[in-house]
Amino acid sequence: MKTNTREIKSFFYSQYFSDGLRMMIGILFPSLVLSQFGHFSLGLTLSLGALCICTIDSPGPLGHKRNAMAVGNLCLFLVAVITGFARLNIFTLGLEITALSFFFSMFTVYGNRAASVGTSALLVMIFMMDKAEKPAEVVGFSATILAGGLWYMLFSLVFFGIRPYRAAQQTLGESVKDIADFLRIKAAFYLPDTDIDENYRKLVSQQIKVSQHQDAVRELLFKSRVMVKESTSTSRILVLTFVDLVDMFEQILATHYDYSRIREKFKDTGILNEIGILLQHMADEVDNIGYVVLSNRRNKFKADFMAELENLKTRIDEIGKNDQTVSTLALKKILINLRDLNDRIKSLNRYYSSKSAEALTGGDYEDEYSQFVTHQDYAAHIFFDNLSLSSSAFKHALRVSLVCLVGFILGKTVAIGHHSYWILLTIVVILKPGFSLSKQRNYQRLIGTVVGGVIGIAILTYIPAKDTQLILLVILMMGTYSFLRLNYVVSVIFMTPYVLILFKFLGVGLVFEERIVDTIIGSSIALAASYLIFPTWEYDQVQDSLKDVIYANVMYLIRIAESIAGMQVGTIEYKLVRKDVFVKSANLSASFERMTSEPKSKQKKVKDVHKFVVLNHILSSYIATLASSVLGRPSVPNQAENLKMIRRSIAVLNETNKKLDGKVIDFSFGKATHSAVPAIQSQHPDDILLKEQLGFINKISNDIARVTDGILAG
Repeated sequence: MKTNTREIKSFFYSQYFSDGLRMMIGILFPSLVLSQFGHFSLGLTLSLGALCICTIDSPGPLGHKRNAMAVGNLCLFLVAVITGFARLNIFTLGLEITALSFFFSMFTVYGNRAASVGTSALLVMIFMMDKAEKPAEVVGFSATILAGGLWYMLFSLVFFGIRPYRAAQQTLGESVKDIADFLRIKAAFYLPDTDIDENYRKLVSQQIKVSQHQDAVRELLFKSRVMVKESTSTSRILVLTFVDLVDMFEQILATHYDYSRIREKFKDTGILNEIGILLQHMADEVDNIGYVVLSNRRNKFKADFMAELENLKTRIDEIGKNDQTVSTLALKKILINLRDLNDRIKSLNRYYSSKSAEALTGGDYEDEYSQFVTHQDYAAHIFFDNLSLSSSAFKHALRVSLVCLVGFILGKTVAIGHHSYWILLTIVVILKPGFSLSKQRNYQRLIGTVVGGVIGIAILTYIPAKDTQLILLVILMMGTYSFLRLNYVVSVIFMTPYVLILFKFLGVGLVFEERIVDTIIGSSIALAASYLIFPTWEYDQVQDSLKDVIYANVMYLIRIAESIAGMQVGTIEYKLVRKDVFVKSANLSASFERMTSEPKSKQKKVKDVHKFVVLNHILSSYIATLASSVLGRPSVPNQAENLKMIRRSIAVLNETNKKLDGKVIDFSFGKATHSAVPAIQSQHPDDILLKEQLGFINKISNDIARVTDGILAG
């Protein structure tokens, strides 16, 4: 019960609910206020402009929001004017729909925020199609829509300006909770009843969420000059928390071992079950920290795992004494990682547990941490360079324009009722660059419309009171926008009764049947087009993800090799290659997940790709483990032998990337460097374990090479 209460509270503290509240107020406010002065129609037009611009109001730095919404408002006005005149003739309207659908769908080449600007422009085009404005009134009506868009833009900027750190806190809190879930999945590997292959699938799926949230936090923290240059304790704590959080994630990755082997080796001791339970308790504490960050409060109850760690050490020592033929090196390494993880948890707790956090000092982070974010290029040549069938963005834009034209024709010929624009609206919302995303949105839209429609009819039938309906309208509207990014099917379930109640207030009557029919038509066209018109299948794209992740791992290994060779590896330099591995691995996992939702006939080499995803996760985990062993050490024994093993692994990965037409990196530095450093031979247990890890990395590298050959053989 406590967990359920925590989840509910977390939702209300989250950015999702904050977004829903902001969008609901921004859209509804003009209509409610002006209706009190007898200008409801004017208020409705202003709300229409706000509705279109709110699609651009996605999480990100305030400056990016401002610029995107400013461009969105310009597009909003121009498209409203063009559509207002084009609709006077059905042929010019059809031509405009085709041309603008293509043009604005091409905005995907500039990233997600630019794509949302394109979506905003397409929305106003769709809503203007059936507006019976006279030619002399078109510009004035379009200016009113623009005023609504400008109102929402100003309201949103003020909303964030009042609490400039809140969005970063919310996103950071959600990122902490993602890592807690990742840690729980890792803990399951040590439990005897866990299916290892299935757990790997869960792990790589969760890694996608972790990476997405970490990217969102980087955007908010490191692309904002206020955050990285501000001297307040709040900004310092946010930056330091995130830096420690990424280090913690690496530490969790470093708790990776050959689970099948250690299960077989220690199955009768019960030690693995104890490790798994301890990791779950640590995950619960990380979850608590996430809630503290999300709710913006002090952490009064802090867990300390020192007693459990000491008990675990005693158990490991007992296993070694009872059976001296069994090496407990792996267990001792796990214990070290658990202690490091405990230290990082305590470090995070210190930021939120006392007023001493306010005394934290921080420097100017801008120069260092600005390197951790990517910068979008908005040069015009990118648009024109993608005007080719070799570009997935171009094929997507062509598909959208053709399908919108078909939807427009069907809306004018076979659709029932007076809201045929719902067909186009469904198409624009559902049709995505890849088949799997379009298919997913399709099912979610249909299920949400049917379930939401039933709820809407029940409300209108059994709750006739206007005041109650208005209250429900506000709640449903808030739910629509709160779940828009979190759970789309739930968002549509809220949206459908909200639309039905709204139309009832507007005197249109019950439009459920019309909405269902138009949604089915739009969904069917969009899904068929995704399969038939310039389809984009993940197998055709996955090779880019494969070579990117191999290159990232090679760079990761080179930094380790430099450290072993006695070269100075800077902290920022190391963290940049580590971040690249995390991001590229998440991209590969996301590509694989999309592949599994495509038609079976299009899932080429899906088993081999899955093997590659798992092997890549194991490889990056072992490199993280290796990094924790060698980075910062003044000298590493058996240097020449260790460097030789790393060079072998890099050579295998380079050769594999060459087959994928990827980048190949020169790694000859190791041969020249190790001769200058005296060879230190050691039989210390840690150094023996280091050699075993290097051998396992070499084995995994060769396994990746074989799996890649299998993928390319198709």
